Amino acid sequence: MNKFPWPLITPPKAEKKEHIRDIHGEKVNDPYYWMYDFFGKGPESDQVVDYLNAENAYLKEMMASTDAIQAELFEEMKGRIKEKDESVPYYSNGYYYYSRTDEGKQYYKYCRKKASLDAEEEVLLDVDQMADGKAYYAIGGSAISENNKLMAFAVDEVSRRQYTIYVKNLETGELLADEIKNTEGDPVWANDNQTLFYTNKNPRTLLSEKIMRHKLGQEKDDLVYKEKDKSNYIGVGKSKNGQWIFIHSAATVSSEIRLLDANKPEEEFRVFQTRMKEVLYDVTPLADRFLIFTNENAENFKVMECPLDHTTFEKWKEYIPHREDVLIEGLEEFREFLVVQQRRNGLTELEVRNLATGKVHFINFGEATYDAGIGKNADYESKVLRFSYTSLITPSSVYDYNLEKETKVLMKQQEVLGGYDQNEYETERLYATSGDGIKIPISIVYKKGFKKDGSNALLLYAYGSYGYSMDASFRSIRLSLLDRGFAFAIAHIRGGQEMGRKWYLDGKLMKKRNTFTDFIDCGKFLIQEKFTSTDHLYANGGSAGGLLMGAVANMAPDLFNGLIADVPFVDVVNTMLDENIPLTTNEYDEWGNPNEKEAYEYMKAYSPYENVEQKAYPNMLVTTGLHDSQVQYFEPAKWVAKLRDMKTNDTVLLLHTNMEFGHGGASGRFDFLKDVALDWAFLLALEGKIK
Repeated sequence: MNKFPWPLITPPKAEKKEHIRDIHGEKVNDPYYWMYDFFGKGPESDQVVDYLNAENAYLKEMMASTDAIQAELFEEMKGRIKEKDESVPYYSNGYYYYSRTDEGKQYYKYCRKKASLDAEEEVLLDVDQMADGKAYYAIGGSAISENNKLMAFAVDEVSRRQYTIYVKNLETGELLADEIKNTEGDPVWANDNQTLFYTNKNPRTLLSEKIMRHKLGQEKDDLVYKEKDKSNYIGVGKSKNGQWIFIHSAATVSSEIRLLDANKPEEEFRVFQTRMKEVLYDVTPLADRFLIFTNENAENFKVMECPLDHTTFEKWKEYIPHREDVLIEGLEEFREFLVVQQRRNGLTELEVRNLATGKVHFINFGEATYDAGIGKNADYESKVLRFSYTSLITPSSVYDYNLEKETKVLMKQQEVLGGYDQNEYETERLYATSGDGIKIPISIVYKKGFKKDGSNALLLYAYGSYGYSMDASFRSIRLSLLDRGFAFAIAHIRGGQEMGRKWYLDGKLMKKRNTFTDFIDCGKFLIQEKFTSTDHLYANGGSAGGLLMGAVANMAPDLFNGLIADVPFVDVVNTMLDENIPLTTNEYDEWGNPNEKEAYEYMKAYSPYENVEQKAYPNMLVTTGLHDSQVQYFEPAKWVAKLRDMKTNDTVLLLHTNMEFGHGGASGRFDFLKDVALDWAFLLALEGKIK
């Protein structure tokens, strides 16, 4: 079905060049491998850019008659954003910190006030000014020295998440000469106000490889830890009570932590507990002991405790036991209280524990489907928990909860300009049944009056990887679809962690296909329940969710009228065979190592690029960024080229490459809306809703 009068234009046709992959006794030709050359600085680099530009020109011409609706959508979505706004201040070491945005500005100012909110404002970073004239500008991590006089902050101007750390004297406003390049953007101060720790990256693979120590004014930094296993991510951080600096080394199935007294930055880090096979653990220091959050013999995690001076496994004692029906997700410590973030029946709970009395209570949220989580809580001595709350119809809200009195105060709710009334919308929690009998939660929202007769459009979204839970949160940009008759649904499929750790384990490695079949079963269920029909069902996912889009396009191409695949990871086998591509070796525990024959054959059987066939495909809009560090541009480019060559019908296939940005798109708070407007215009065109 295609109601929109698309122009009859010949799309770009990518050249084919033989490139043979020879592994496990199998030879496979990859005719679009040459598109790697811009990344690999090869001889076809200019040809790659020319092809991407040709695809962009084709997209622009195909979508030309939607320019007016795109402009309308952009202004509509921008008009809902309160341009002059301010975050809720949080307290840390004598100061209140907050950010604020100004009318017409793309970025923000990061500020503080000493001791009182009535004190004079101090602008720490004027990001609007710093980003002026730059196509992309993002601040990464930042840290204030213990004496409050210095600020270390990280900047990425390319969108490849390679940050340079700078140090600012907050008394004079001057930048110090110290400039630390090629980092993860995670500066951490020791308590001497002179020493910084940070994570150094491999400039090509972008793997986090080394933890370095930098003394102000020092030309050569000291190596304090080097990661030898390429499957591990590493990072450095500081405990909330300011006493410890931690080095984390973790793959998706095991971890190891080193620690250092923050008052003794010249000493060596010591191992908390040596790595244990297929055991993850994290450490939370209290005043008198360490808490250990771990899955050791506990699939849904448990919490152990040990003395400050004896941290090895044999000294661990159970504090919160493992529970089959509750997934523990994390801890937030205070001197007198502990808050446990956990999941039960797919929904977040915040459990409060009084450390002295052992008394336990829960914070009540009161909606059927929602997203809640622990917010910024920098003050270890506080008796107030900052937490966030949202749902598909409730704008993002910030609460302060008094842990002693068990009372909450709404500090701020996202203001949606233009008269948003959440009573005009409805949300439901539904359950589809998978082919193997599993109940899959679906969160759905639509405008009141939406008829369940199969005639309406529905956009189904999912991610389904890395154990990331996609909860039911509010986004004002969706209103532009809901107000035009669409329903929006989130499929909480396996590969995420909404329903516990097993939900994740059953959607990774050699069970990855469950992610795809769950999504297809959710689509079929929504059609069966008359929320939509195949003529009106659309799907969207990005990154690993883009892999999902590619897989379902191959497996159930007639189920959807259209797909939007954002920065999609679609060339699984070739990427996982190439250790020069950023993040490849870190990902073996998620996808498998195709150098092993069994893993190779399994991922080859679902990899979207490998499985494009001569058949009819749904309408598709595919997006990427030339400087993407997470999923390189050539994956979606190759996939689109192969789809163009193989598909047998005349559905629309568009590739949009952002030539200036990377994985997350534009850095400004308004610029990204142009990409959303393109997406929504594509869907509205397919629905015949553009006049």
